[in-house]
Amino acid sequence: MIVAYIGLGSNLDQPEKHVLDAMAELELLPDCCKVKISSLYRSAPIGPQDQPDFINAVVQLETELSAQSLLEQLQQLEQKHGRVRTQHWGPRTLDLDLLLYGNMIIKTEKLTVPHPHMAERSFVLCPLLEIAPELVIPKLGRLSELYQRVQMDPPVRVVLS
Repeated sequence: MIVAYIGLGSNLDQPEKHVLDAMAELELLPDCCKVKISSLYRSAPIGPQDQPDFINAVVQLETELSAQSLLEQLQQLEQKHGRVRTQHWGPRTLDLDLLLYGNMIIKTEKLTVPHPHMAERSFVLCPLLEIAPELVIPKLGRLSELYQRVQMDPPVRVVLS
């Protein structure tokens, strides 16, 4: 089994529901089991600012799927949630990013792991730090040190009613 970390985000059509539903659906993927889930966090959008805030989270999975197969499963879940790719960094119903896949470094036409921008994004690092505080990210270093250096405002934890 490989430990993988998945970043989740949504800012359209009940974003909290999309993220919570996707958390449950990740555990149902073939050859996967959910190990840990972070809290939900609210953050300002990256890119175009004329869109709603995002709800973000991170899930830790154990999987027997290859990184490419896992990516394909994540993209199918995005489609199930009505994801339409029309604008780079634009609004979306669900965004699922393969952040880490074991200690592997992967660079193909369709997949880069560790996720290329994760060290710059507090809305990724904060929930990741919540569930894996001792994590060392290949080629980037200790997660706790990366989070201390990030330039973005920290996301705000969402309290569910």
